[in-house]
Amino acid sequence: MHPTTDNPPGPATTPSARPGLLLSMGPGIADRLLAPRHHTRLSALTRTNSRLVGHELTDPTPEVAAALAGAEVLLTCWGAPPLTAGVLAAAPRLRAVVHAAGSVKHHITDACWARGIAVTSAAAANALPVAEYTLAAILFTNKRVLHTAHRYRALRAPHDWQRELATAGNYRRTVGVIGASRIGRRVIDLLRPFDLRVLLHDPYVDAAEAAHLGATSVPLDTLCADSDIVTVHAPELPATRHLLGARELALMPDGATLINTARGSLVDEAALLPELTRGRLNAVLDVTAPELPPPASPLYDLPNVLLTPHVAGSLGGELHRMADLALDEIERYTRGRPFADPVYPEGLHRSA
Repeated sequence: MHPTTDNPPGPATTPSARPGLLLSMGPGIADRLLAPRHHTRLSALTRTNSRLVGHELTDPTPEVAAALAGAEVLLTCWGAPPLTAGVLAAAPRLRAVVHAAGSVKHHITDACWARGIAVTSAAAANALPVAEYTLAAILFTNKRVLHTAHRYRALRAPHDWQRELATAGNYRRTVGVIGASRIGRRVIDLLRPFDLRVLLHDPYVDAAEAAHLGATSVPLDTLCADSDIVTVHAPELPATRHLLGARELALMPDGATLINTARGSLVDEAALLPELTRGRLNAVLDVTAPELPPPASPLYDLPNVLLTPHVAGSLGGELHRMADLALDEIERYTRGRPFADPVYPEGLHRSA
């Protein structure tokens, strides 16, 4: 469930001085991704019109088509169109794709790997805000902040909170992390300063590596049964669909909380909803299946559910962190150095 960490290969040949570069991403993304300093740096490193964005590469405008034909590097982000064999045929000079976001599965095709195009992503930069969101959710959940806020709003009077919250708090509680992905590892690292016991389930991580990370490796059933909080950080794969189903959810202790910032498909929502409706379990859900729950979904109104619209990842100014990392990779490329964070096709079956 975690990415490969092999040493990246160097460029096949020396890159051009100030290589041609084209931006390719969804409408409006570049305006949020790139600050003025990024435009300045891009112009210094490459030959580019950093205000020109190829939203469509299969049937591009003449200006985009000309830039694509001369591009040695593509700078992509969310909403980038697939780099099909046809697109690559129109980009004969293309040698590298730098993705200023996380997963490349949506636009990097088999044709890219067959061509030998070097690929890198800013997944490490996008992992940090997700891990920070998860950390905040863990600490607030153990303090029963959501429950207390609802109760306080309803009571509006003096109350014995110490008695009602006698089982709350973060001291020596158990957090179960599913998936030693970039984000899962970041979460474990952020939990180090706290008096929490951390369990980890990942079929690709042995006991020694888990201990090095700061966690105890356990089977999934043990993690579910022993954790006050279960937080999901595994990739979306056929093997992980409904990884947490009725049986696994039933193993979770009464009052436990499920946090999902990965993908909605990893949790069987049909099995989760009865547990939430009865109040036996709590949830912090940044992702659901479908991603936008229907208007009548109970998830919007249940007092024991914190539902957010897939905002745990890079948001607002956090996009600039991804741009910084991407431009660092572009600078490495222009100097003929290997990417610091390459993506390999053989690792995609275990990544998001």
